[in-house]
Amino acid sequence: MSETTLDNFDKKILELMQSNCRMASEIIAEQVGLSASAVQRRIKRLRDEGAILAEVAVIKPELSTHPMTFIAGIEIDRDNYTVLNKFKRWAETQPSIQQVFYVTGNVDLMVVMTAENAKSYDGFIEHIMEQFPQIRRVMTNVVLDTPKQSLYLPVE
Repeated sequence: MSETTLDNFDKKILELMQSNCRMASEIIAEQVGLSASAVQRRIKRLRDEGAILAEVAVIKPELSTHPMTFIAGIEIDRDNYTVLNKFKRWAETQPSIQQVFYVTGNVDLMVVMTAENAKSYDGFIEHIMEQFPQIRRVMTNVVLDTPKQSLYLPVE
């Protein structure tokens, strides 16, 4: 992302877009005190500068072929940064991996994954371990319920 400086208008626009990225620029304009064309120019600039990483549709989980969510702590052998970076790049290509966090503590990575069922998740973990033999251990938590799910980030 290039250097992005956010003024109060940009912050308000981003706040509104995080709740509904399809909100009409006219409605955003009314709420932030700009013209619709000024809002459109600002949104284009925010996209071009990389301040807006993605605009996605969040679907009902029951519509997915991967209704189960798993959170895995992955420990890599001896701070192997080469494997760590290789895994992070590989994970970007895997549709069942939703998020990867490089963390401190007992594990190196926390990975949020989806799968059809526990057996298919286990097969995916087996595949990961074959691809990355430097992974020492994978500790899995099965998500039973999701009382809150959000990627909202405060900007005000």
